Amino acid sequence: MLTKYQIGGRWLGYPQSYQWSAMADRLQSASGVMLGLFLLLHLHFESSILFGKEAFYRVVQVLEGGLFTQSGHGIAIVTQMFSLFMLLVLMVHAATALRRFPVQLGQWRALRNHLHLINHQDSKLWFWQMLTGFLLFFLASMHLVTMITDPEIGPNLSAWRVYHANAWVLYALLLPAVVIHAMIGLYRVAVKWGITTKRSGLRKVAKVLIVYFLCLGGASLVTYLMMGSELSVPVQPYVPH
Repeated sequence: MLTKYQIGGRWLGYPQSYQWSAMADRLQSASGVMLGLFLLLHLHFESSILFGKEAFYRVVQVLEGGLFTQSGHGIAIVTQMFSLFMLLVLMVHAATALRRFPVQLGQWRALRNHLHLINHQDSKLWFWQMLTGFLLFFLASMHLVTMITDPEIGPNLSAWRVYHANAWVLYALLLPAVVIHAMIGLYRVAVKWGITTKRSGLRKVAKVLIVYFLCLGGASLVTYLMMGSELSVPVQPYVPH
């Protein structure tokens, strides 16, 4: 005769474990998609610097609501509020993702053995996503906090920050970590929620996008460095012709 036992939630790791796990999965995926799409837009907006200071200046004014002001100039508080919102999304994403992070030595050994014994592409992608996610918890937070505390953006001001304030060090570490993490993350979300079953083809697309965004972001960073090296200190905000 079978006996039905009721297992308390605390033995499963979380109160109402199954409900929490399902909700956390949805929050992790939704916040990850938001961050990934934001990255795609952000890198393209930043790359307007490749077309010159005037192009970047116009893009910044539009993004900061310059179309709705009498002067046509953007409002810095827009950058602050949006950066704060993205920081909150980042915290939600990190909190829901950390539950899958191996924290014990035995878990790391099991993961290492799994990666060595089983040649599974998705497991390797998850490993790289986990490592880059750990780095982004610090690097992306630093970038967003900087945008909240010092929201002034412009061709000269941004170039000064990159070159004279040595922000290029942060961006050089942040760029590969965030691109790799985001592209792998979007791939895994598409597979997890049944958007596609063609894993091999989608992995190739993700790899192509990683190379593309690394080249795009790297070119923008080099352009900022070159512009920053030509600026005199104290730097003056860019004034369009």
